[in-house]
Amino acid sequence: MADDLMPTPARPRVRRGYPLAVAAAGALLVFCAVLPWAGIQATSSLIAGGVASDVRGIDDPFGVYTLMAGLVALGCGLAGLLSSRPRLAALAVVPGGVAVVVLLKFVIGGGGDLRDRVSFDLGGLLSIEPVIRFGWFAALGCALAVVLLSVLALLRRP
Repeated sequence: MADDLMPTPARPRVRRGYPLAVAAAGALLVFCAVLPWAGIQATSSLIAGGVASDVRGIDDPFGVYTLMAGLVALGCGLAGLLSSRPRLAALAVVPGGVAVVVLLKFVIGGGGDLRDRVSFDLGGLLSIEPVIRFGWFAALGCALAVVLLSVLALLRRP
């Protein structure tokens, strides 16, 4: 009779914060692949204005690789979120690291059209230069967030 009155032991609560954060960062990385990453900007002091032409991330093969890495990171985050093993989200460190390398290669090696871009300045008359747009910085931040959050998902206490 006393055994019936004993409370059942509570199941350990599985924390799903890091897998959810990894999935969100992966989704944001996918979104950042369609934002403008680079462009050419021409400014002139004669007309006090300028003209710009932008290149989106998915217009370049490096952007497509980043998009795929974001999809894989999103999948890893969802696998960790939906399974009984939230540490599966730690596998997202691989596509996150690949995305960081690809993003750096885009800037250093010059992706696609960026290789042929030359900057020159004709005094204050005309200035033409390549520029990095906000989408590239956002993609780099998301890729670094994927790496950091997946490492935290691995190192957290059960």
